[in-house]
Amino acid sequence: MKTSAPLLAAATAMTTGLLLWAPVAHAQEHHGEADHGDAEEGEEDIVVQATRSGRRVQDEAIRVEVIGREEIEEKLLMTPGNVSMLVAETPGVRVQVTSPALGSSNIRMQGMSGRYTQLLSDGLPLYGGQPSSIGLLQIPPTDLGQVEVIKGSASALYGPSALGGVINLVSRRPKAEAETELLLNATTRDGQDVTGYTSGPLGTNWSYSLTGGYHRQTRKDLDDDGWIDMPGYDRWTVRPRLFWEGDDGATTLITVGATEEDRRGGTLAGRTTPDGQPFPLTQDSRRLDVGLIGEFPVESLGKLHVRASAMTQRHRQLFGTSAETDRQNTFFAETSLAGESGPTSWLAGAAIQADDYRSRAFPVFDYSYTVPGLFGQVEQEVTDELLLAGSARVDFHSDYGTRFSPRLSAFYRPGPWTIRASLGKGFYAPTPFVDEIEAAGLSRLEPLGPLKAETAKTASLDFGYAKGPIEASFTLFASDIDNAVQLQDVDVDTVRLVNAASTTRTRGGELMLRYRWQGLSITGSYVVVDASEPGPAGTGRRTTPRTPRHTAGLVGMWEEHGKGRIGIEAYYTGRQQLDDNPYRARSRPYFELGALGEITLGKVSLFVNAENILNIRQTKYDPLLLPQRAPDGSWTTDAWAPTDGFVVNGGVRFKFGGGH
Repeated sequence: MKTSAPLLAAATAMTTGLLLWAPVAHAQEHHGEADHGDAEEGEEDIVVQATRSGRRVQDEAIRVEVIGREEIEEKLLMTPGNVSMLVAETPGVRVQVTSPALGSSNIRMQGMSGRYTQLLSDGLPLYGGQPSSIGLLQIPPTDLGQVEVIKGSASALYGPSALGGVINLVSRRPKAEAETELLLNATTRDGQDVTGYTSGPLGTNWSYSLTGGYHRQTRKDLDDDGWIDMPGYDRWTVRPRLFWEGDDGATTLITVGATEEDRRGGTLAGRTTPDGQPFPLTQDSRRLDVGLIGEFPVESLGKLHVRASAMTQRHRQLFGTSAETDRQNTFFAETSLAGESGPTSWLAGAAIQADDYRSRAFPVFDYSYTVPGLFGQVEQEVTDELLLAGSARVDFHSDYGTRFSPRLSAFYRPGPWTIRASLGKGFYAPTPFVDEIEAAGLSRLEPLGPLKAETAKTASLDFGYAKGPIEASFTLFASDIDNAVQLQDVDVDTVRLVNAASTTRTRGGELMLRYRWQGLSITGSYVVVDASEPGPAGTGRRTTPRTPRHTAGLVGMWEEHGKGRIGIEAYYTGRQQLDDNPYRARSRPYFELGALGEITLGKVSLFVNAENILNIRQTKYDPLLLPQRAPDGSWTTDAWAPTDGFVVNGGVRFKFGGGH
């Protein structure tokens, strides 16, 4: 596979002179990967779904970070309504606010744009081929068993939507005994959450789960400027799942999901923007999805895998006086056959995905992509310590032609040390929806010209160590993106999308240290990112906006099963380059502190959580509202710090059955 010389040279140069620690893993209730020795001592193994190999996470050639159920439960007590905090505290993963006015966010992997991250549910694109930024805030973590994170191009297995990485949300599997959970939560900012989960057997081979929730938030103008800093919303979700397990090892999962949300931002009633006019900002969302996963043994060959899903969602949006209604549909089907012969395991399959977008107000931006593809994967155990893996995919895109996406990986495990190296290449089919357009709407965007497909090469190198209570990891990463789509100002009220004139580059490293002793866990992390991109026409290169060069975190958690937990966390975010911000060119660095406490009294748990104890809020330093409307139509600056300040939430959780 061809890989750019600058990318490889950067990855090699970053390695020289550094202490190299490899990614490590732990048991299912923890975040990371499980150490080989720990698994031998009887801890529960984690089998990764996102790589399709069926291997334990500690045996994967590709680095996969797994967030287990124990950590999911911690974040459930902090943000019961969405998974944003759950994924945001993974090193190298940043949840970026794309619209302070609506609170929408997307997931950026190792400095790459959020539109390149594929969000899956049990391996299915239930949230769309390009999930909208608001979608991340509509997924409750209640019924998640684990979350799998793959950084870097995963197009070799998942096609063009996974140019920057994959986050796979894996559902909880029902236990042999019926169980029920109910959580009630309230915040000091007048927000409320009610979530419920129930599961159990349905005869010999069948079981079920049902998850539902209601979430609301009152609009808040924290700096009294007439502009809503915390948008209000009302949302309900429901997701039933049906599981079947045959006597021969065959399995089937059927899932259906529905979400309805009404979100309100913009100006308060009776207040105006600097031009003297009110500016209501609303988004009403309706989403319905259905998915099927099947796995069936095939005599003398291996296992047949079948996956299929369909999703439809409708948005009704109001940006001041511009009303926009649109509908997005995603259809997906895939079948593959996997097997093994001695030290060699293999997988081959075919897939097709169709993404369709229709706008009632601006049909010039309608698009319909159909992408059939063929893919394969081979893993070779050269020795007990060395594993080589290669995967490749050929996509036949209806608009961007035939595309080849390979990925090569190597894994070496000498004793307690691990070394992983990975190179990948992929592509992304442009749509109108870069961050700025999702935030401001389509009314000021010129019709799209002949955009080229965005392509990327990514590389990573992981070294690490795990022994006894100590775990450490150090990761080096790099990416080169060609033809990245950028928003360009045409005049004071018009913008256009263009391909960048040169390469967008990201280089960086992640460091993680963890110590465990009985019920105590202390984790420290540090991430450095050097990201640059072509500036506006004729201005040369610039640091990629809203990408902090330095971030760090320190988390301490003590837990005793059946009694409760206490946790303290601190996070540092360094300076960020800002784009078209009239108040400052670079952001201020800031710290965020949080504390969590839970006490368990039989089947009932009481919890309280404090976020942003130092009350860091962007509007304490600068206005969020612009003095005049931006060319793309937005009325706010980019969010570089929290906008909600110090918030306390607390509530009660009930658990019945299931061994509770």
